[in-house]
Amino acid sequence: MTAPNRSRPASRPWVVVVHNTATTLRPADPVAAALTTSAIAASFSNGVFYTVSALFFTRVVGLGVGQVGLGLTVAGAVAIAASFVAGHTADRIGAPAVLVTTTASQGLALLAYPTTATLTTFTLVACLAVASKAAQGTARAAVLAHAFTGADRVLVRARLGVVINVFTGVGTVCGGLALLADTKVGYILAILGSGSFVLISIWPLLAIRGQLAARARHDEAYAAMPASHSGPSPLHDRCYLAVSGLNALLAMHAGLLTVGVPLWITEHTSAPTITVALVLLLNTALVVVIQTPVARRIHGIRRSARAVHMAGLTLALACLAYSASAVTSSTVAVVMLLSAAVLHTLGEVTAEIGSWGLAFDFAPTSSAGAYQGVNHASVAAGAMLAPLVITTTALTHGAIGWLVLAAIFISAGTATLLAVRGRQLPQGGTTGVR
Repeated sequence: MTAPNRSRPASRPWVVVVHNTATTLRPADPVAAALTTSAIAASFSNGVFYTVSALFFTRVVGLGVGQVGLGLTVAGAVAIAASFVAGHTADRIGAPAVLVTTTASQGLALLAYPTTATLTTFTLVACLAVASKAAQGTARAAVLAHAFTGADRVLVRARLGVVINVFTGVGTVCGGLALLADTKVGYILAILGSGSFVLISIWPLLAIRGQLAARARHDEAYAAMPASHSGPSPLHDRCYLAVSGLNALLAMHAGLLTVGVPLWITEHTSAPTITVALVLLLNTALVVVIQTPVARRIHGIRRSARAVHMAGLTLALACLAYSASAVTSSTVAVVMLLSAAVLHTLGEVTAEIGSWGLAFDFAPTSSAGAYQGVNHASVAAGAMLAPLVITTTALTHGAIGWLVLAAIFISAGTATLLAVRGRQLPQGGTTGVR
């Protein structure tokens, strides 16, 4: 196996930046390179779609805000099941095949959005699009589980996360052009462009199956791995199910940032509205800068569990800082909000990397897809729960609600650490090749 290059040139800072950027955007490993190239196109698509979708659904399709929310809630529930099913399917027919198929179905679903005219057709298309995207996440993680070993899995996943954040941002800027035009044609073209870029992202993925097969033939370590596809089910692994359930609670951090914080800033603080953009921009920039360095330091079940524990504490501190921003001084409010954003981002990155490490290290090779499916289903569940939990706590009850959220994060992180104590790496849990 060609391991990701972890060396960093001891030279001038700009040389280090260029080297790290090149390593992230064009990894030496062919599987990592294929996933990265695909992620560039897919993430650009996501950025465009996230920017224009709300106005497209309401102004072009003609749906009410409540109808859009209902359709996406149903789609979110379907995505939970899709994540789980995709994992089992990946173990049987191969993760690369599932990744290509679900990427194609997502692209076609996005292209179908302009044809929707009723709540029913919108919901059906949304179910296909959202479920396909969730299944992609499972399949991509299963590819990483089969293609890399140990800490390299989390490192490559973190580098992909950097690429996804950067190019989602680029797509967001481009999607803003449609908002500036504010025309029906502009919104439709943006949605069609988004779907087209998802389909383009399939091309690099087509080579992955062959790359894994070639690696198995020429790498003795891979050739020695078990080929059985009938591994144990994660549904019988009580410890992993508990960890995944707790991960759903921690995964609400994403909804807190995208739903809770913007509403909190505009409705409960004296900070100017532009602070919403500053918080989101700071979050994106910090994720890009710190995600890979943090990933280098977190590997193995014990370190991953400790990382999740620390993430719970850090997210709790962020909740307290957000709560403290409800002051009369706009300057103090902005300072508190930006401080909270830093803590929030540290907790987000640490929680995600810790959960990736646990998902990879818990899974026997022959059940890598099924275990990743449970992990991604927990993330999807957290995304679905987040708006309800956040609006009924912090946004309704203020400081007391923030304390409840903080307690949830602390409890989830601490319980994860306690749950994995004494857990050993499963047989065949290093890697395998399909």
